[in-house]
Amino acid sequence: MQHPRELLASVFGYGAFRPGQEEIVEAVLAGRDTLAIMPTGGGKSLCFQLPALCREGVTVVISPLIALMRDQVRALREAGVEAGALTSGNTDAETEEVFAALDEGRLKLLYMAPERLAAPGSMGLLRRIGVRLIAVDEAHCVSQWGHDFRPDYLRIGELKRALQVPLAAFTATADEETRAEIVTRLFDGVEPATFLRGFDRPNIHLAFAVKDSPRRQILDFAQARKAQSGIVYCATRAKTEVLSQALREAGHLACHYHGGMDPEDRRSVEVRFQQEDGLIVVATIAFGMGIDKPDIRWVAHADLPKSIEGYYQEIGRAGRDGAPAETLTLYGPDDIRLRRSQIDEGQAPPDRKAADHARLNALLGLAEAMACRRQVLLGYFGETAEPCGNCDLCDRPAVLFDGTDAVRKALSAILRTGEWFGAGHLIDILTGNATAKVREKGHDALPTFAVGRDLSKPAWGAVFRQMMGRDLVRPDPDRFGALRMTEAARPILRGEEPITLRRDTVQAAGARPMVKTLVSEEDAPLLSALKAKRRALAEAARVPAYVIFPDRTLIEMAERRPASLDQMAQVSGVGAKKLESYGLAFLEVITGAAAALHPQRMRLAGRPAGEIFDRLAEAQLQLMRGEDGIGKPLSLSQSVLRRIAETRPASLAELDRVGDLGPAKLDRFGAAFLAICRAD
Repeated sequence: MQHPRELLASVFGYGAFRPGQEEIVEAVLAGRDTLAIMPTGGGKSLCFQLPALCREGVTVVISPLIALMRDQVRALREAGVEAGALTSGNTDAETEEVFAALDEGRLKLLYMAPERLAAPGSMGLLRRIGVRLIAVDEAHCVSQWGHDFRPDYLRIGELKRALQVPLAAFTATADEETRAEIVTRLFDGVEPATFLRGFDRPNIHLAFAVKDSPRRQILDFAQARKAQSGIVYCATRAKTEVLSQALREAGHLACHYHGGMDPEDRRSVEVRFQQEDGLIVVATIAFGMGIDKPDIRWVAHADLPKSIEGYYQEIGRAGRDGAPAETLTLYGPDDIRLRRSQIDEGQAPPDRKAADHARLNALLGLAEAMACRRQVLLGYFGETAEPCGNCDLCDRPAVLFDGTDAVRKALSAILRTGEWFGAGHLIDILTGNATAKVREKGHDALPTFAVGRDLSKPAWGAVFRQMMGRDLVRPDPDRFGALRMTEAARPILRGEEPITLRRDTVQAAGARPMVKTLVSEEDAPLLSALKAKRRALAEAARVPAYVIFPDRTLIEMAERRPASLDQMAQVSGVGAKKLESYGLAFLEVITGAAAALHPQRMRLAGRPAGEIFDRLAEAQLQLMRGEDGIGKPLSLSQSVLRRIAETRPASLAELDRVGDLGPAKLDRFGAAFLAICRAD
C-alpha cells in the first residue's frame, strides 16, 4: 500500500497536507467511522479521495449535486485517478463506461446521488463491486431542520448497516444540534472519530458596509475587481435579474441565477461559471452548495444573509485555492426588518423561532462589530483569535461613542408612543420635526419631542439601526412593523447599563477597500499569459479552467518561473499526470521557447532519478566512441537509461541485469555508470 504522503505528491502535486487533513486521512485509512467538520475550502474531498487510493476495493461517495460530482470526477481523471459517477445526468455511454470500469476492477471512486440509493438493484450493485468505504459529502443534508435537507440522506445509515463498512462524513456547516443529528442518523448514535477543524479562512478579507445607494456600492466593488470571478448574493429573484443587467451595462461579464429559472438555464449558468474566467453570477442562495470552483476571487452580499452560518458558508466559496479573496456584505434597517419578519411569520415552533432570532442576532453582532470581525466570527464558532489584520475594521478602526443617552431617548420615544410607530416617525419626534402626522397624533407635545436635536436625522437612523442590530428593539409584525422594546433594553432604559455605538456607520459607506492583487506588478503579465494558456487548454478539453490548474498553481508558476520540467514538478498542484499532460505547454509560456524532452526523461521529471538520468546520458555521450574517441559507436536506449536511473545498481552484475548491457557495453560504460549511481 502506498503511503498517503507519496500519493499526495505524485497524484495531486502537493508537498504537504493542509492543517488538519493528515489526521483525518489516517483515521479514515484505519477504517474508523469518521465525522469531519471542516471550513469550506479546507480540503474535505482530499480526506476521502486519498484513503480511497490507498485502500483495496471501491469507495462510494454520496454527494448531493450532479454538477459537484461531475466536476470532482473530471478533476480526478485529469490527475490520473480512475473515478466515475452514476447520475441521472449520465449519457448511456457514460453509464456503460462506469460499469465496465467496475467490472474490470479499475474504478477506485464511485460517486452517487443519495436518491439513487432508492433505485432497485443499487444495494446489490454496491455489494457486488466490493465497496470498502462510504464517504458522505455535505453530511449536514441529513438534518431535517436545515434548509439543505435531502430526505434520501436518511437512507445512508441503512446502507452502512447493510454493507458493514466504515463511513466517513464531511461537512462545512454543522452546529452542535446538526452534529448530533448526523451521529444519530448516519452512525446509529455511536460517536465516530470526530474532527472539528478550525473555522478560520485567513486569506478571505471580511468587510461590511451600511447600505447607501447599494447598487452603486456593488458596481463599484465589482469594478475594482474587473475580470475576476465573483458571486453577488441577493435576497430576491427579481433583484438578481436587475443587478446582473446593471453589471452587464457597466461592462462586466455577468448573469443571474435563481430557483425560478428553467433547469436547463440554471445548468447553463453553472457550466459557464465553471468554465469561464471572470464571470460574475448574481444569485439567490439557490446558487450555492456544490460549487467546486477554487478560484472565486470575491463574494458580495447585496442584502443581509439569513444567519451567521449562511454567511460563513457563502463567503467560504471565495478563495478555496488559498489565494487572497475579498467579501463585502451590505445591510440596512430594511434587511433587519425583513429577516425578523421572516422568522416571526414562519411556521416553526416558538423554540425554533427563538433559536433563529439568536442566530440572526449573532450575524447582526458581526455586522455592527466594533473591533476585528474575524474575532467576532470565530468567537461564534467557539474559537479565539488575535486581531486578524485582514478585515475592514483592522484596516480602518471603528469610531465609537457613548450611545447610552441617545438609546434611552429613543426607547422613551418608543414607549411614550405606545410602541405603535416605526423609526421614521420616531426620528421626527426626537429631532423636533413637526410633520402633519406628528401634530395629528399630538406627539409634538410629548416630553421627548425635540430632545434629540444634537444628532442629525441620518445619525438617528444609525442609532435605531444599531438598536435593532443589538436586538434592543424589534419590528412587530402584528403592528405593521412598528418598533417594540425587548427585555434586553430594560437595563439601559433604567440607567443600569451603558451602551457604546459606532459613529463611523452614520456616514455614507466610506472609501473603497483596497484591491488585493494576486501577484506583484512585475509578475502580473506572466500570470495573465498563463491564464490565457489555461483557458485555451480548458476550452479544447471542454473542462473548467481550474481542472487544468487552479489559480494558486499559476500564481506560483508566475512567481517562481520554473525553467525546466524538474523545476515545474516542484510547483504545488503539479502532479505526475498533469506534468506529463501540460508541463511543456506552460513551460513554453514561462521561458518563451518550446522545450523538447524525451518521453522517458519526462517520466522522471521532478524526481531525484531525473538528475541521475541526465548524468548517465552525458556520460554515455562522452564514452560513445570510447575514452580515446575512436572506438566503435555504442549506446543504450533512453528506456534503459531510465531503468538504471531508477534502480541505481550497486555492482556490474546488477547493472547488467537491469540494463541487459552485454560485455562490450558493460566494459565501455560500466565503471562510469556505477560511479554516477553511487554518488550522493
